[in-house]
Amino acid sequence: MTISKVGVIDIGKSNAKVAVVDLDTRTEIAVRKRPNMVRHGGKYPHFDVDGLWRFALDSLRELNAEFPLDALSVTTHGASAALIDEEGFLALPVLDYEFAGPDELRVEYDRVRPAFTESFTPRLPGGLNLGAQIFWQSRTFADDFARTRWILPYPQYWSFRLTGVAAAEITSLGCHTDLWDFSTDLYSSLVMKEGWLDRLPAVRPASDVLGLTLPEVTEAIGLRRPLPVYSGIHDSNASLLPHLLERQPPFGLVSTGTWVVVAAPGGDIDHLDPRRDCLANIDVFGRPVPSARFMGGREFEMLTTPREPDEETIERVLGRRIMLSPSVVQGSGPFADRQAQWTVPREELDDDEVYVVTSFYLAMMTAECLRLTGAENHTVVEGPFAGNPLYLRMLASATGRPVEPVKRSATGTSIGAALLARMDKDRHEQRDAALVQPDGRAAEYAADWQELVWS
Repeated sequence: MTISKVGVIDIGKSNAKVAVVDLDTRTEIAVRKRPNMVRHGGKYPHFDVDGLWRFALDSLRELNAEFPLDALSVTTHGASAALIDEEGFLALPVLDYEFAGPDELRVEYDRVRPAFTESFTPRLPGGLNLGAQIFWQSRTFADDFARTRWILPYPQYWSFRLTGVAAAEITSLGCHTDLWDFSTDLYSSLVMKEGWLDRLPAVRPASDVLGLTLPEVTEAIGLRRPLPVYSGIHDSNASLLPHLLERQPPFGLVSTGTWVVVAAPGGDIDHLDPRRDCLANIDVFGRPVPSARFMGGREFEMLTTPREPDEETIERVLGRRIMLSPSVVQGSGPFADRQAQWTVPREELDDDEVYVVTSFYLAMMTAECLRLTGAENHTVVEGPFAGNPLYLRMLASATGRPVEPVKRSATGTSIGAALLARMDKDRHEQRDAALVQPDGRAAEYAADWQELVWS
């Protein structure tokens, strides 16, 4: 059977959605969305997985009635895992990775975590290192942890709920988790030291059919027959996959959402600096990918809202060199320990000026991430920032390389997850936007921003 319509459960840090992706056109033809809420009761802040599950089933039922589905796939944010007991229920809630609790055991964890040259994972705060949150859970809630049969990466948790089959997957293990050894392509020394190996299931490719929908899931979605469910994929790698099927490395990819994640396919991971939130991810084909990131979408939401400033405002910002230096969100990114500073007090700026300065700031932060990953050739930008001309202009000018905005959907994660169903037969070249070229006026501003930051 040819698979054409794929239902995708796509859980981001801020929002969750269920989409129908048409693989013949590589487009989302229908979408349902809701906020990804954090619950603050109980043992610690945690994700509302029961609410997400009801949302996913209800959405799939509605969408399948209009667009009969051929298969299901899953993609989620990283830095989360589900601890599952023998009966298939959660032994502990799925921890919100922004919770600082794991830092209580920072010293103890640092004694056992792998070296960067093994895991290519920088040391991050809170639960951003998946190994750190599992370590904290195992010590702080020892009795609950003792009931854990499976430690499931977050995408595979949802695939497990759909199929009842437990699995792990390489893109979800190779994203700043401390759980994977890049030199051996096996679980890391941390897993061995902590005795977690028996709780981690077999590693399956993201494109494997993990199983068919369980009878109760099949009924809840209103399917005529059980559907195949793919293992699932980490969201940054889902965003990367369509580009790997369309372009030959090397190139730079900027995936924008709550996080701005920069990847440099075809690059060398040996030069990465863990002190600046550089890391290696692993793509769906098992290849290391130099990466860097910062919380750009969160910073945008903290500072401004979308608007269309006039040329006079843009020229005023460029001419007066009104700038914002890093970092708005501390604790991660290339300038993790710096406090943001405005060259002109923010209260003296109008809303349009703040929007322009913010767009330029985010572009400069992105350019720094591209430099740190060693990205070459042109830069591809997808997600919300692909629709921001000011950001694109400054990014091209700061890097001295053309930028290609990709606007096929709000993000590329759902399309990438759906492509797991047709990876081997869907390679083709596709372009959907003119390149944004560097310009001298913006390049001068970029050079001055660099001087400000490094002076």
